[in-house]
Amino acid sequence: MSNRILGLLAVAVLVLTSNGWAQGTSAKEPVADGRTLSQWIADLKAPAPQTRNAAAYEISGMGPSAAAAVPALIQALDDPEESVRFPVTVALGEIGPAAKAAVPRLKKMADEETNDEVAAAAKRAIRHIEPSAATSE
Repeated sequence: MSNRILGLLAVAVLVLTSNGWAQGTSAKEPVADGRTLSQWIADLKAPAPQTRNAAAYEISGMGPSAAAAVPALIQALDDPEESVRFPVTVALGEIGPAAKAAVPRLKKMADEETNDEVAAAAKRAIRHIEPSAATSE
């Protein structure tokens, strides 16, 4: 009898664990520092440049899984603060090929940006996103 109960318990644990695992892997939003990608994307429009800067760096740390942030990051390339534009270019580069929509804006930034470090970061991002686009400059 106790073997039968233990067997049923083992099966129940397996079923519950499998269901929980399957639900946990279905289109779950990436998380960094306890906050979801959506929350970090919202912070790209925060009033304080430090908050926008931190959001861009946290998004960059998510790498390709942060592809949903690309439209917001493209908008953030126009941020008035260099301290925000720089990590935004880094984030786009870390996302990689999924950030292809940013390449035209990054090319313009590489040519027109007044801050040399931000312009160089834009060029690096292009190389990470679409290497062939970097050679056609």
